[in-house]
Amino acid sequence: MFIDKVKIKCKAGDGGDGAVAFRKEKFVPNGGPNGGDGGKGGDIVFRVDKNLSNLIDFRYKKVFRANNGENGSGNNKYGKSAEDVIIPVPAGTVIRNAENNNVLADLMEVGDEAILLKGGKGGRGNAKFATPTRQAPRFSEKGIKTKEYEFVLELRTLADVGLIGYPNVGKSTLLSMVSNARPKIANYHFTTLAPNIGVVQMHNYSFVMADIPGLITGASEGVGLGHEFLRHISRTRLLIHVIDIAGSEGRDPYQDYLDINNELASYSKDIANLPQIIALNKIDLLQDKSAINDFKSKISSNIPVFAISAASNDGVESLMVEVIKKLETLPKTERLEVEEFDIDLKDYSNYEIIKTEDGFEVIGDMVDKLLGNVALDDYQSNAYFQKRVKESGIIDALKKEGLQEGDKVIFGNIEFEYAE
Repeated sequence: MFIDKVKIKCKAGDGGDGAVAFRKEKFVPNGGPNGGDGGKGGDIVFRVDKNLSNLIDFRYKKVFRANNGENGSGNNKYGKSAEDVIIPVPAGTVIRNAENNNVLADLMEVGDEAILLKGGKGGRGNAKFATPTRQAPRFSEKGIKTKEYEFVLELRTLADVGLIGYPNVGKSTLLSMVSNARPKIANYHFTTLAPNIGVVQMHNYSFVMADIPGLITGASEGVGLGHEFLRHISRTRLLIHVIDIAGSEGRDPYQDYLDINNELASYSKDIANLPQIIALNKIDLLQDKSAINDFKSKISSNIPVFAISAASNDGVESLMVEVIKKLETLPKTERLEVEEFDIDLKDYSNYEIIKTEDGFEVIGDMVDKLLGNVALDDYQSNAYFQKRVKESGIIDALKKEGLQEGDKVIFGNIEFEYAE
């Protein structure tokens, strides 16, 4: 089975909480704080695996979660950081944000990897909050909590040359004659259910060629190419348009040419504008050779046309020489432009003040971080929170907005009454 598009869920590990602990040693009546920091949560990492050719491994496993970091403990012991979750994918995998379809990673080559989700940072233990005036802090930070995200994985075949054309025109036969690929070949429709890929080596030149399948259901009725498969052409630099010049399926060869190009244009202008070489196949079945010149007279003279028989290898070498000549002039395929993911866009100095009927509400990444790292039911922790709010400039900003004594100020889901 060939699978080239899946949706999965991923969550990086939470950070471990910092510990609240104090030294308890014999003959040391006033032991100081020694709570250790929490460990970092595991990352979610996608990495290209050379042994994979499609996304079939995601057919049943669609949820990936990294472990949380361990909590800190006494004696200044740090919690253990969790191991990263490595998700292997085939070369050519594009990862998108399922929410807005933005491209987050384009993994084209063996060795490529992307850290899509970073594990939460561990919280600081109370030992980190000791100061000359606060010698016994009874609070610590909690680890950063992470969110679950949905990603869409798309496989785009990595090939320099793509074979396009109607089913049963001889694409698979041609690929088998010039490369190391051994596709399934039979004299009936719908043979190719997945892109077949082979490496062509000729005249000290090597390139990758792929037989791009068409839409299976209804293809014999002239439905055309399937858009779900057409994305496999998007990586190619050159197209070989294989046409049954003998019309052995009862179709007009020139109309086939028009139909396929119309399908390409409706899917993507960029793909439609890729350079093409036309291979008029099955000349061994052609009764009237004038059909070749008739076809050539209907198309642009700028498009190279080769009459071949993939079955007997007649004319195939001349075709491949032209392919090599053309590839040497074409630029390499570029990676897709990657969008910044919202997890990388958090600004912990950012906040917003909203005027309410009886006071103010403060929201933003800074507030979320402050509230997540303190225990407000602890006096010292609460005092630390208020100190951080003042140092951050939020109180001054509230005063500029008209904050008065007795006004209510809401941070997250916590309500305070302001007092000078």
